[in-house]
Amino acid sequence: MTTTIERKSERITARVAPTALEKIEYAASIQGATVNQFLVSSALETAESIIEHERRITLSKAEAQKFMSILARSPQPNQKLKAAFQSFQEDSLNVERKD
Repeated sequence: MTTTIERKSERITARVAPTALEKIEYAASIQGATVNQFLVSSALETAESIIEHERRITLSKAEAQKFMSILARSPQPNQKLKAAFQSFQEDSLNVERKD
């Protein structure tokens, strides 16, 4: 029988130059944090910022105007799309909800 143990935390190790460690220790002390707390907090803030930047779509003014123009010119739904939507609505009403 195999037993799986779930760890509550993981370990990260890093080698840094003495001057970098001094700067990190000083910054951590200013914030009243341990070096470990400071590193984890800083790494998470940076990771979140990078992820948010990658998820955001940025358009120039001209690109945004072109995009909005295309949306404004979108074609009206044809009969096939209307029938598919009607079928979807009917199917949705017939599905028993599990709450």
